[in-house]
Amino acid sequence: MAEQERMVEAILFASADPVTVAELEARMPHGADPAEALVHLRKRYEGRGVRVVKVGDAWAMRTAPDLGFLMQKETTETRKLSRAAIETLAIIAYHQPCTRAEIEEIRGVAVSRGTVDQLLEMEWIRFGRRRMTPGRPVTYVVTQEFLDHFGLESARDLPGLKELRAAGLLDNRPLPGAANLSEEDAEAEDQVGQSELFED
Repeated sequence: MAEQERMVEAILFASADPVTVAELEARMPHGADPAEALVHLRKRYEGRGVRVVKVGDAWAMRTAPDLGFLMQKETTETRKLSRAAIETLAIIAYHQPCTRAEIEEIRGVAVSRGTVDQLLEMEWIRFGRRRMTPGRPVTYVVTQEFLDHFGLESARDLPGLKELRAAGLLDNRPLPGAANLSEEDAEAEDQVGQSELFED
C-alpha cells in the first residue's frame, strides 16, 4: 500500500488539475487500489502545509487554507467579473441546474449572451441537461474548475444565508416573499431549498 500511496502522491503532485480515481487507476499498475491509497494519503497530509483534497469527483494537492496568504502576490487583474456576471454565477451555483429564463426571473432583468459566454469561457459554468419542458431549454451548472477555484468539495459546501450575512455580503433585509418570516424560518426555508436543488 505504501508504494501505491507514493504513486498517487506523485500523480497528484504533478497534475495541475484535479485527478479522478478512474484516471489514477488508468495510470497505475493493474490491480492497484488508488481509492484506498487516497484515504491513507489524505490522513498523512492532515495538519501539513499541503493537503489532499476532494474537488467534485476528483482529487488534488492544495495549499492548506490557513497558509494561502504565503502564495499571494500582487498581480494586475486583467479581467474582472461584472456585477451581472457575479449575480448570474451565484444564481447558477445556488439554484443549479437552472435555465436562462430562471436566472432572469431571479435577477429581474435579462441576462446578456456575453455574460453567460464569459462564464462558459472561464470554465466556471457548463451546460447541464436540457429541461423536459416546452422548447427543451438548456440548463447551466457550475464546473469542477469553479469548485477548485473556491476551495469547495461540492456545491453543497457553498455558504448559507447566515454565513453570507456574517461576512457582510448580504444585508439584513428579508428575502423576497419572506416578509413575514423570522430569520430562523427564512434560514430553514433556504436549507430546504438547497437540499431539494442538490438531490438530482
